[in-house]
Amino acid sequence: MKTIKTVAATLLSLCSAIFVSPGWALAANYPDRAIRIIVGFPPGGGNDVLARLLGERMQAKLGQPFVVENRPGANGFIAFDAVKRATPDGYTLLIGPSSGMTVNPAVYKTLPYDPLKDFAPVSMIGGFPLIVTVHPATPYTNLADLVQAATDKPGSIDYGSAATSFQLATEMFAQQAKIKLNHIPYKGSAQAVQAVRGGQVPMTFADSAAVIPQIKGGALRPLAVSTAKRIASLPDVPTVSESNLPDYEMMLWSGLFAPKGTPAAIVAKLQNAVQIAMQDPEMKERLSTLGIEPIGSTSEELLATMKSQIKQYTKVAREAKISID
Repeated sequence: MKTIKTVAATLLSLCSAIFVSPGWALAANYPDRAIRIIVGFPPGGGNDVLARLLGERMQAKLGQPFVVENRPGANGFIAFDAVKRATPDGYTLLIGPSSGMTVNPAVYKTLPYDPLKDFAPVSMIGGFPLIVTVHPATPYTNLADLVQAATDKPGSIDYGSAATSFQLATEMFAQQAKIKLNHIPYKGSAQAVQAVRGGQVPMTFADSAAVIPQIKGGALRPLAVSTAKRIASLPDVPTVSESNLPDYEMMLWSGLFAPKGTPAAIVAKLQNAVQIAMQDPEMKERLSTLGIEPIGSTSEELLATMKSQIKQYTKVAREAKISID
């Protein structure tokens, strides 16, 4: 009898603990009001468009408005700080690009946030393949031609770079190919691509959205894509790994994040909504036209990717002497 009473008391205690848990109570009714998605870039960019397309579908799934709030400036730090300091209740979310989550930790000596400690990963949303492009007048018809030219005359080839992420991607390629390329910085992808078109630099690693229209129009020649697999919008263009660099792979991405401490049940509900959105045929088609690869990962997969890339990119940045104070 005593044993039965003890078991019953234990079960009652466990049930009581579950029902009074603040996290459980929040998750049970979540969401019951509008949710903010903060984007650290101006309206109209890739991350902004991705946030708005995602918000529309998550609103349909979860039944509450998803409002995109743009907080550009300071290399995205303003947006990161706003979400870092937000109440961890699932009503303030962040579109976190890989530039902020995995590249910045590799190149900045100090950061006002810690990607692994200050945020709860929800899901990787979409990927942005990079494309090695050259001016059609160059003699490079494939990546092997470019590598051979750089091998024959070390330091003779310049490349345009729109941001640290693109510089890191190019230096990782150069390190694996055992060649030396000269970095020429530009303020944005449009300027770097225009420099290739105008003959100021012979090559660039650029995001697909910035170059696919010009490739289709014949103004640029694609040599390779940076992803592990060929991309649907350029099926005839080989990957870098197919071009005698089997270990090369780099894709920029954007993920959805919540503040650290957000209840796991809320993170799981958001993750499920993202995955459903990314499987929507209309969503896939819309993203494809923008050069974005739909993903929709688990929280665990996103966290593992972040840890792996921070380690990898830190090594590349150290060898290439890329450092920002």
